[in-house]
Amino acid sequence: MKHLFALLILFCAVNSYSQTMKINLWADGSIPLSIKTNIQEEIEITDIVRISKVQVPQLEVYLPNKRGASGQAVIICPGGGYARLAYDWEGTDIAKLFNAHGIAAFVLKYRLPDSLSSTSPDQVPLMDAKQAISIVRARALVWNINPNKIGIMGFSAGGHLAATLSTHFDQSTRPNFSILIYPVISMEKSIAHMGSRTNLIGAKPTDAMVKLYSNELQITPNTPPTFILHATDDNAVPVENSLTYYQALKKNGVPAEMHIYPTGGHGFALALGKGSLEKWPTLLFDWMKELK
Repeated sequence: MKHLFALLILFCAVNSYSQTMKINLWADGSIPLSIKTNIQEEIEITDIVRISKVQVPQLEVYLPNKRGASGQAVIICPGGGYARLAYDWEGTDIAKLFNAHGIAAFVLKYRLPDSLSSTSPDQVPLMDAKQAISIVRARALVWNINPNKIGIMGFSAGGHLAATLSTHFDQSTRPNFSILIYPVISMEKSIAHMGSRTNLIGAKPTDAMVKLYSNELQITPNTPPTFILHATDDNAVPVENSLTYYQALKKNGVPAEMHIYPTGGHGFALALGKGSLEKWPTLLFDWMKELK
């Protein structure tokens, strides 16, 4: 009986240790710009986990072992065309890899632009991203993080959100670096991912809205150092999105590293089984080690 009790305690301890922490971005329950409706969050589990109609934005916390912690942290924005989130494929799977390299990771379940759930749909993803970096920075010491080594990362439309935070930040919400993986960058029709554009700013946006969210036009010398990855044969988000962003970074004297692969398509995430493309995380980790 004593052995059974000891095993039960051990199981509970291991199970508790393996669980990740989820934090509501707006702890008091008062979510800015939200409209109370009967809409419920939807989770679809097929080959990957997809989340849509997010009502309560959250951070899922992944912390590395303290002994190997680098002090760096990354907030990860999954993609999904501003209609859904590829939550594990471009979120939790990535966070676990960061932890293996001593880097704290936070998967951001951000609100998607929905006119039924928000008074200003285009503003809520950025608002959630700003709140996320504020939370991580405020709790940095508790989580064994250097508050000056907190970056933002995004895939596809999540890359647009990461680039938006990197160009539209407040003084306290500036990321220290940004990582953009096959990112949506521009709202200009010639290179835009039209699904992301329509979901974020509508079918008939004003010229001012197009300019505001065309992040290649918003770069300044204070935009954080940036790592960019894209495939030339991306038929969903044209590689010109990354090229124009890189050119604007260079023009403004912002340190940047870009890797363009000939093949890989769109949405490859960790690119497992895709030849040399699957080595891209090694390039990223090498870049992160050299950040000042």
